[in-house]
Amino acid sequence: MVTSMTLPDILAEDDLLVAFDKPSGLPVSPSPWDKKARASLVGLVRIAYGEDVAAVHRLDTEASGVVLFAKGKPALDFLSGQFQSKTVRKVHQAMVAVAPPDASGVPPRDQARDAAGLLPAEFTVELDLGADEANPAKVRVYRRRGGKPAQTEFRVLESFGRFVWLECRPLTGRTHQIRVHLAAAGAPVLYDALYGDPGAKLLLSDYKRGYKGLGTEKPMIGRLALHAGSLGFTHPGTREPVEVTAPLPKEFEIALKNLRKFAGPRRGAS
Repeated sequence: MVTSMTLPDILAEDDLLVAFDKPSGLPVSPSPWDKKARASLVGLVRIAYGEDVAAVHRLDTEASGVVLFAKGKPALDFLSGQFQSKTVRKVHQAMVAVAPPDASGVPPRDQARDAAGLLPAEFTVELDLGADEANPAKVRVYRRRGGKPAQTEFRVLESFGRFVWLECRPLTGRTHQIRVHLAAAGAPVLYDALYGDPGAKLLLSDYKRGYKGLGTEKPMIGRLALHAGSLGFTHPGTREPVEVTAPLPKEFEIALKNLRKFAGPRRGAS
């Protein structure tokens, strides 16, 4: 979680672009729905680089990972065109809390479950998304008219009972797309204040026998468990393919290490 006004770590930089490892809690740009007066990545970048450097895309405030900036309008136009034409390769990682079945033992209709009630090894969610009239800070699924097409591919990387570590590949770029699609699939991102299960907590004591310190225990992940791990695109100058990657946040690494050690056999490990 961001704790200062400093510029985040640089993942890649040359004369035409710069990519940052945005921490959770730092907005890419100020939001009209955010009542807190706080710094934004765009503001910090402009202080450091000047007004000609612009963000090519956005990332949710509470998510972390790769955010790409262009230096100058020609680079911005070239890179933005790739996002508009959906040729950019975006890969996120997420820890989700799979919702239990209802009282009858049957998962809700929208859940992407296999016959055993588990998330399949690979699945795709294709649901139109648009603004939620009841809450302008949120996005909702549109079953009929009103939304815009949105498609996300998912792959189970590791499964730890109710909690599942996923790879997410958004093929479109709608606001909150991964989060809303996973919520619709019955597997919302862990600690998602807008679309998640407020009762879901990833606790080491649930896996480690004889765990000490129950009175002061904190969840292994204490923020939105969504990370933009890599971004692939064509370079605006060389026209060569480029892939920028952001390392997993430390708390994600520690949580996965503990789950692998104490949660027992897991499905989909890679």
